[in-house]
Amino acid sequence: MAAISSIAPFLTLKSTKPNPLLSSLCPSSVGLKQSVAGPSLLGAQLKLRATHIGGLYASQSSSPSKTITCAASGTGVQEGAENNGVQELHVYEINEGDRSSPAYLRLSQKEVNSLGDLVPFTNKTYSGNLEKRLGISAGICIHIQNVPEKGDRYEAVYSIYFGDYGHISVQGPYLTYEDTYLTVTGGSGVFKGTRGQVKLHQLIYPSKVFYTFYLEGIPPLPAELLGEPVPPSPSVEPTPAAKATEPQATIPNFTN
Repeated sequence: MAAISSIAPFLTLKSTKPNPLLSSLCPSSVGLKQSVAGPSLLGAQLKLRATHIGGLYASQSSSPSKTITCAASGTGVQEGAENNGVQELHVYEINEGDRSSPAYLRLSQKEVNSLGDLVPFTNKTYSGNLEKRLGISAGICIHIQNVPEKGDRYEAVYSIYFGDYGHISVQGPYLTYEDTYLTVTGGSGVFKGTRGQVKLHQLIYPSKVFYTFYLEGIPPLPAELLGEPVPPSPSVEPTPAAKATEPQATIPNFTN
């Protein structure tokens, strides 16, 4: 009980039911009321290791019990998933000139790239070690700004497909003249529930890009998708086997 009282100055939980279950640590799940001392704690995370003691759950530092994460906010405390750490995933995107991509739709009707122009695209993707054909990228870029003597700024929304393993969706800035970071908005398959960001490192515009994904909230990725990446440079190329999509150099049911 002393462990619970030690957090009282920061978070007060008032139960409407006796002997609440584990979800009582997250009031939003059982209709409990909560008060937070001071606005500085809004959005903070409170992690409690819980064990059942006399009908209550008290904080404990040395226990194999499950970690519960509650996020304090102005609208209540919500239960969250345990963070599995950040995993890096490397992908090469290469335009090999055989997919009629990109297509430039000049909706602005201006000679210079201008706001509103659309650029749908799809390119082939390879593993970071360039030994496996992964699938394709597919999406659209919306032109935002032309920067004289530099290039263009786009807002990009697209996905990268990994065959039977699923896909990752991203959104954010794509600048033709420098590296950018985009938000990972979700995924499917082994990437279901993922979050994080991806660094877009342009090698040759618009035909060669090196991605470094920083993914959180998912189990360890399959070894087939990993491997030591080839250092990015404009001259990198996939292995002949991967480029020819030989069975041993592709992932299961890759999107072509």
